[in-house]
Amino acid sequence: MPLVSPSPVTVGSFLDHAKSLMPVSLHVGEDYLDNAIPEESINRPGLALADFFQYFANKRMQVFGLSEMTYLKSLTPLQREERLEKLFQQGIPCITLTRNRTATSEMERLAHKYKVPILRSPLITSRFINLATLAMEHLVAPVLRFSGTMLDVMGIGVLIEGAPGIGKSEAALGLIERGFSLVADDLTLIRRDQQSVLMCTSSEMTRFHMEIRGLGIIHVPSLFGMASVTLEKRLDMIVSLYHADPALEGDRSGLSKNSRKILDLKVPLVELPVAPGRDMAGVIEVAAMNQKLSHLGHEAAKEFDQHLIRTLQKRKEHLHHT
Repeated sequence: MPLVSPSPVTVGSFLDHAKSLMPVSLHVGEDYLDNAIPEESINRPGLALADFFQYFANKRMQVFGLSEMTYLKSLTPLQREERLEKLFQQGIPCITLTRNRTATSEMERLAHKYKVPILRSPLITSRFINLATLAMEHLVAPVLRFSGTMLDVMGIGVLIEGAPGIGKSEAALGLIERGFSLVADDLTLIRRDQQSVLMCTSSEMTRFHMEIRGLGIIHVPSLFGMASVTLEKRLDMIVSLYHADPALEGDRSGLSKNSRKILDLKVPLVELPVAPGRDMAGVIEVAAMNQKLSHLGHEAAKEFDQHLIRTLQKRKEHLHHT
C-alpha cells in the first residue's frame, strides 16, 4: 500500500475542490489557474496594503474582506495603485474577494500584468477562510493507494480486498445490482482528513468504471443510473476475501474482532471465505448491516454469548437445587 505525496496545489485544483464545499468562482485570470499555492494557510494582507511587507506571507492565498476593501477605498487613486502594485509584485498565487466584492479596475489590470487570478465568494470572510483551510488541508493530505474495491452499502463504507481473480469486482457488481453505489473499483485512494476520518475515492482515470472478467470495462452509471456511483465515502470497514480451505476453520462466533491499521487509524476487518456457489454480495451486505448495528451499540455475538452464559448458569443453579 504505497503512500503517495499529493500533487502541488494549484489555484485551479483548489477552485475545483472548493466548489464542492462552498460558493466560489473565478473572477479574473482564467489563463493563470496553474499558479501553485505553496502554503496551505490563508493570509489577509492588511499590513501589506499599509505598505508593511516584513514577514509578508506571499506564498499563501490572499483574501480581501470588508476591512481590506474599505481601506483601499480610503486611499487616493495614486496610493491605491502603488499599494496594490507592491502587493502583486510579491509573487502571490491568487486573491479571493469575499462578500461578493468585485475587483477594482486597478486590481484587474494588475492581475493580468502579474498573472494572478482573482476569485470571488459571497461568504463572509471568516467563513470563507474556514472552508478554504479545509479545502487546502484535503488537497495536501498524503494519499494511500489501496488495491481494493470501495462501495457505499446502506451508508457503510465497505472496502473489499483480496487476491487477483478472487471476485472482488463481481461481488461489487452484485451489490450495485441490489441498489448500492460504487466509489472505486480495483484501486481506491484513501485520505485521512482533519477530523481523523478516512475518506475514500477513485482516481480520475478509472472513476465510475469497473473491469469485469469476461466483459471488460463497463461504465456503471450508464448501466445502473447516477445513483449507482458515489464520488467519496468514509471508510467504515474492510472485507477481506480469501479462498476457503476445508482443513482450516476460523472463528465462527464473531466474538474476536479484527482490525487493520490504515494511516494510523484502526478499521474493522471482516475476513470472508469464498467458495463455489456462495453469494458473496449477500454476505457482504449482511456484514455491512452488522457493522451498522455495531455503530448503534448492538453486538449480536456478544449478546448471544451473554445469553448463553445466563442459560448455562440457570441450568447449573437448577441442577444444584435438585
